[in-house]
Formats: sequence, structure tokens, C-alpha cells
Amino acid sequence: MGKSVQHLTENVSLIASADTWVEGLAVQQLIKTSKLSGMQRVAGMPDLHPGRGYPIGAAFFTTNKIYPALVGNDIGCGMSLWQTSANLSKVNLDKLAKKFEHVEQSLDASWAKNVAARKLEKGITNNAYDHAIGTIGGGNHFAEFQAIDEVYDQVALDELGLNKKHLQLLVHSGSRGLGQSILVNHVTKYNHDGLADESADFIDYMEQHDEAVRWAELNREFIAKRFLEAIRAKGECALDVNHNLVSPKAIEGQQGWLHRKGATPSDKGCVIIPGSRGDYSYLVKPIIAADASMAISLYSLAHGAGRKWKRGECHGRLGHKYKREDLYRTALGSRVVCGNKELLYDEAPQAYKKCATVISDMLDAGLIEIVAKLRPVLTFKTNGDCSS
Repeated sequence: MGKSVQHLTENVSLIASADTWVEGLAVQQLIKTSKLSGMQRVAGMPDLHPGRGYPIGAAFFTTNKIYPALVGNDIGCGMSLWQTSANLSKVNLDKLAKKFEHVEQSLDASWAKNVAARKLEKGITNNAYDHAIGTIGGGNHFAEFQAIDEVYDQVALDELGLNKKHLQLLVHSGSRGLGQSILVNHVTKYNHDGLADESADFIDYMEQHDEAVRWAELNREFIAKRFLEAIRAKGECALDVNHNLVSPKAIEGQQGWLHRKGATPSDKGCVIIPGSRGDYSYLVKPIIAADASMAISLYSLAHGAGRKWKRGECHGRLGHKYKREDLYRTALGSRVVCGNKELLYDEAPQAYKKCATVISDMLDAGLIEIVAKLRPVLTFKTNGDCSS
């Protein structure tokens, strides 16, 4: 591995070059988390940034117990990339932006039969959050139409069924209120303590966790389908990868639990690493190496560009430079649909690192090969106020 791998302590690594800015608090949280009972190894990604007590953009390997608070409230959050039938050369941005007036509301009755069938197929029995299926949510979640800007590995692109002449659709969302309810129930009962594996409460949490992961996958599927319907296009899912979850994993001969909090798996094939709404996204192919090398990164990659600024302070930083109208267009010529003023500023491109820096660190560390670079065409956040 190259110079982009820093060994902070005996069991803490950071996949980032010395030139990559990482907030000190995030590093402190990374090291503090490594001292939890049962924690064997911790790996920070180049998009590492502070969270509420635990860093985001990191993976954690434990034995004998799990920590639901490390996974957080958005269990199963992830990215799905869809190949659409919409011809890129025929895109009219003004017309495209007007097609999404109703996609944020709950799915209407015409979807009910399809939702019920897919829930049955995926083994989802929870009905309490059906109203949220097919909705994006707040924070950094989005649906974005993209164009393949540059191709570096045509064979890999063909294997995924992606066509440069057509729009791609990238969806980022998770388990919405379902995941939140699972975490709240755990914290109410256990605070932030872990659960001993094979205990009754561990088994109960994992059953709920696994269902929330499936729910999140289904949510992204219906988000994509309703956006495809809005533009009267067909589509096929090329990949769907979760980056917030805990999974059983054997690392260097040791059986344990791999927690990912904003960390994309490197053992699931090609993945998409999104930039901000005003930046490129990258489709990458993980490099499979010896177990010892993979253990340093905990079989994980960055899940995005990574925040530079905290939410809530972005308006203050940008408000005197940019009017609200200025933020509906980006430097790459793409359009933004976002009716929530604070969210418009909080998710501005300036609040994020350059995705190319994050990609460069992973290339230098020998973790990935680039398949393609994708350019945003239209990013949808919300038509108005939204809940996270």
C-alpha cells in the first residue's frame, strides 16, 4: 500500500495522504472508538469526518460483540446505480427539472400491489413505515441523473450493462424512520453499550437490522422506479451497495463483526463513489489483495467525497457570496431541485471535499481501479421541507 495509508496506532489506520484534509475531531473519534471493548481494528476512509460521537467514513471490526450505535440510525443506507433508457442527447434540463413535482410525496395507491409483492419477495414484514417507501429523506440523500463523462475500463462498463449514450440514475437513501426507530429502541435500553453476540438481544437486534437493510434496498428501488416513471423511461439496476450496516466477517483468520458507518464494501464488486452535487462521481472496481492488505482497510472504501463543513453553518459561510438562485446551477452545468433553503446551502458543493482527492488516495493505497467518471445532470433533493 502507498503513502496514503497512515498507521495512527497499532490497530487504527487511516486511508488518506498527508495532503488530504481530515478534521482533527474525526481522527480523535476514530482513535477513541478503537478502545471500545471487543474492538480489534479500526479503519478511516479518505472521506472521514466527525459524527455524533463516532466518525463517519470508517469501518470497525469487533469480536464477541456488536455496537448498534456505530451503525447509527440509517441502517442499510447505500447507493444504487440504474441504467436508464433515456437518451442523453435529447435531455432538456428545463423540461427535466419540471417532471419531479410529485415524486417526494408518498407513493399513491397505484403502487400498493407492486410494493406488497416486492416486500413479500424480500421478506419484509414491517408495515409501520410503508408510507416512506420510495421517498428520499433529508440530509445528504438524493436522486441524481448522471452522464458517463469518461470511460477508463470499457469491459467493466459493458459487464455492468452501462451505456454512455443514455442517462444514468444514482440513488442515495436508506431505511428512513424504520432504522431510526431501531436505534432509538436500542439506545433507550442500552445507551451506547454493545451487545454480546449470540445473546437474545443481539439476535433480536440483528433480525431488525437485517430487515432494515432489505427495506433500505427496497426503498432505493422504488425511488428509482418513480423517477424513471416521471421521465417515462425504463431502467435496470446495475448495482446496489449498502454502506451503513454490520456484517459477520472473518479477517486474518479471526471471526467477528464488521461495522461500516459510511464505508463502501470493497468485497462486493464494482461500486459508485459519489461527489457532491457539483462534482464528478466515480465508478470504481475494488482491487482484491492479500488478506493482510485488505485487513488494513477493513475491506472498505470511501462512500463519497466527505464533508468539510458542518450542517447548519453552511448558510453563514455561503449566504453573503451566493444568492439562493445561484445554487440551482453548478459549475459543471447541472441543475439542482431543492425547495428547502437550509438544505440547499447545507449540501452545497463547497461544503464537501473534492471527490478526485478521495479517489486519488484510494488509488495510491492500491484499493481501486477507476472504471468511469460520471457528471451530474440533475440532482433532486426535495421540493420543499423534508424530514431526514
